[in-house]
Amino acid sequence: MNGIAIAIIACFSTFAGQVAETFFSLPEPPAITINIPQPPAPELVIPSKEEMHGYIQAAAEKHQVPASFVKSIVAAESNFNCHAVSPKGAIGLMQLMPGTAEEYGVDPKVPQQNIDGGTRYLRVLMDKYHGYRDWMKRVTAAYNAGPRVVDRYRGVPPYRETRKYVARVLNYFKQFEYEAKAAFTPKSSRTLPLRNAPIVTAESW
Repeated sequence: MNGIAIAIIACFSTFAGQVAETFFSLPEPPAITINIPQPPAPELVIPSKEEMHGYIQAAAEKHQVPASFVKSIVAAESNFNCHAVSPKGAIGLMQLMPGTAEEYGVDPKVPQQNIDGGTRYLRVLMDKYHGYRDWMKRVTAAYNAGPRVVDRYRGVPPYRETRKYVARVLNYFKQFEYEAKAAFTPKSSRTLPLRNAPIVTAESW
């Protein structure tokens, strides 16, 4: 190879090296950020009083549970507050635990499903305790403290909180039963409730 060819190759190599060095030293283009708007979270629609009573009535008929009993549990558990969440994680109108809601295939944050799941659980407890004279007390206590506790004590457990809860539910039940009967009774034949009608208390049993 003659000297001219060697010189040409040397020049080309030097030029190629300079081009490569310039290319690889170029600054990287700025990153392009694309903000894709997220769809808004669906809002929880709070049912009206009439709608809520309709949900209760439908679930009661579906699962064969007295509507006044379902309504009493709702009143005692959440005071008809769809957004109620307990410190233990119970959710909604009937304060369903996530595990119970999952077992019954309902979304506890949806009022209609919450009532359906809670009423179905009441039906399960009613089937378990239907042979006892105090079945409603046992069912109510089991809804609050769990059936294992009720079985252990063979009735309402000696927990102050549970006894007060049972008393509150039974008083609601008497109130709602009276209101339901009064709604279908002609005014001329209605009788006023006794002022001294017995009130259920935690010490009643």
